Amino acid sequence: MAEPQSKPDPDPEPKTEATVTGQDLFGYVGIESVLDQMKRKAVKTGFEFNIMVVGQSGLGKSTLVNTLFKSKVSRKSCNPSFEEGISKTVNLQSISHVIEEKGVKMKLTVIDTPGFGDQINNLNCWEPIMKYINEQYEKYLKEEININRKRKIPDTRVHCCVYFVPPTGHCLRPLDLEFMKRLGKVVSVVPVIAKSDTLTLDERQRFKERIRQDLWTNGIKVYPQKEYDEDAEDRILNDKIREKIPFAVVGTDKEHQVNGKNVLGRKTNWGVIEVENVAHCEFANLRDLLIRSHLQDLKDVTHNIHYETYRVRRLNESNLNGIGLSASPLASMNGTAVRKESESNL
Repeated sequence: MAEPQSKPDPDPEPKTEATVTGQDLFGYVGIESVLDQMKRKAVKTGFEFNIMVVGQSGLGKSTLVNTLFKSKVSRKSCNPSFEEGISKTVNLQSISHVIEEKGVKMKLTVIDTPGFGDQINNLNCWEPIMKYINEQYEKYLKEEININRKRKIPDTRVHCCVYFVPPTGHCLRPLDLEFMKRLGKVVSVVPVIAKSDTLTLDERQRFKERIRQDLWTNGIKVYPQKEYDEDAEDRILNDKIREKIPFAVVGTDKEHQVNGKNVLGRKTNWGVIEVENVAHCEFANLRDLLIRSHLQDLKDVTHNIHYETYRVRRLNESNLNGIGLSASPLASMNGTAVRKESESNL
């Protein structure tokens, strides 16, 4: 006979080992978590942005840059005893700052061009600027092709060039046309009408239309270019920006009270011109383009378009000459090779 089976204990003791699921260990797992990983890594690494301002003296370049980033980042602000005199040649000056906001750090470099367009004879005054931009591309290329290269290559390439057009109200000068035609091939150029408060609204609108016509007639392409639009959404956004270029801007670092509120503006005999009011000027549109919506795109266009064009050309030159980039003309800062390469670049 089979032995009677024992009845199970009505109150079994709880098990000491519990089963832990993956969800309890790590929480929700989804593909969108990749975005969080990228964000954390980017915040740790920090960002770099290099902006160049070009224009004649007295157009408010330093003031506008300070207004853009709400910090004293211009060369004048960093050196209070600085007294500007008319330079005999274009002398580029760069100043770097680390700006931190809500835990996000960005290394901002402002490249100023004192002396540009201030002479009676401005022939080839854009050559030092072209040379500087190409030198930064060359520096990045040298770091990139090293056998033991750095994990993060310092980026000194110019990501954006803001060109200041004098508020003449007539048309672009030959100097303006020649500069933007040449620089538009190697860097993203954003034209702005400086000190637009010196023009009436009707004069400003006619001036903007004339500038757009001059750019189209001379085949000058400014940022954002239509051929760089990636999809329909980008095209719609960039079309709105292209309709407003060149931006009519006013810069100031002083606050005034308007209707009980402190606003950035310039006080005149007939009122206060509010810098951040789109009804008064288009500074807010320029700030949104450079910082809010297109900062990363400016860096991508610099790397994928302008720098890539320079890299391909340099590598083709080195292959044709049968020499490595270590013997490139820009590598040797002394001798005739430097002058030959500078002339070919310019």
